[in-house]
Amino acid sequence: MPSSSARRDIVVVGGSAGGLDALSSLLSGLSADFPAAVLIVLHMGASSHLTHILSRRCVLPVMAAATGRPIERGHVYVAMPEKHLLVHDNHLLLRRGPRENLARPAIDPLFRTAAASFGGRVIGVLLSGGLSDGTAGLRAIKRCGGLAVVQEPADAAESSMPEHAIRHVEVDHVCTAAEMPGLLTRLVVQPAGSTPDIPLDIRIEAAIAVQEPNDIENVSRLGKLSPFTCPECHGALWEIEDGPMLRYRCHVGHAFSAEDAQAAQNREIQRMLESVVRANRERAALVRRMAEKERKGQNAVLAERLERRAVEYDENARVLGSLLAAADEAAVTNLTSRSNLAANGEEDGETT
Repeated sequence: MPSSSARRDIVVVGGSAGGLDALSSLLSGLSADFPAAVLIVLHMGASSHLTHILSRRCVLPVMAAATGRPIERGHVYVAMPEKHLLVHDNHLLLRRGPRENLARPAIDPLFRTAAASFGGRVIGVLLSGGLSDGTAGLRAIKRCGGLAVVQEPADAAESSMPEHAIRHVEVDHVCTAAEMPGLLTRLVVQPAGSTPDIPLDIRIEAAIAVQEPNDIENVSRLGKLSPFTCPECHGALWEIEDGPMLRYRCHVGHAFSAEDAQAAQNREIQRMLESVVRANRERAALVRRMAEKERKGQNAVLAERLERRAVEYDENARVLGSLLAAADEAAVTNLTSRSNLAANGEEDGETT
């Protein structure tokens, strides 16, 4: 069982699209004597200046997370690009493990490992973002005795992440970003919640995140084998009933909520359609080049046949292009905001 503490002194924060403004508001309102550690995952691109940006907006020391760094009260630790930020006992871990919910760093691994290590000492905070990363992690925090705080969806630049959490987790507090500093200041001086024995499924998924030796048998203990394949590695997916929430995980370590799995499938369909459209256009161009060659060789019959084939390929490309244009734009937009985060990633992160 994790070590006990008199206070809720571990605050883990997650956000995605639109999360930078909320995070800045939260940190700028904390006092220099804030008696808890703050660990942050914000979905980001391949490089980030986030640590530098946040250090200008917060009186607490803000530093890049590093493997082996001890967790100290009154300090802020920021995840780095392309690595999950995890907790093991009283130290930080960075791992380039499989993506979860289409992201790395992802929010769920931080929340889940913090819950497994600190139990009732943890306060999980979920900010603005698309899709559903963070919901399963908040459920883990609650099951281990911690508290769940979610940004008011109407206050969030992107409301789907807070809304998903509110639907699937017994959230303790819903508030605006401006109200969060005051709320957290009150919560961190309250007695820590009672920490139960950490549930087996949380321990298994925390071990997967830190890349401890894993096998199919362990994953099979989390749920039942599904007929679906992993959108990332195309291996088998196990279906996990996490309270009212449906999730999926493969034995490689990729994990998805049902919503994120659907978004990944939409992306895969889009890629396949784009590839087939391109192939048909290239085939039409090649066959027309062949027809031109045959016409110069005085073989008009074969040239005409090739021209008709080129028209068929053009028509295939047109029809498939229409299907591509009619794809679910909302899902594609959410996925793009998650993956690229031009507003948060290129500008916010710190290159490692």
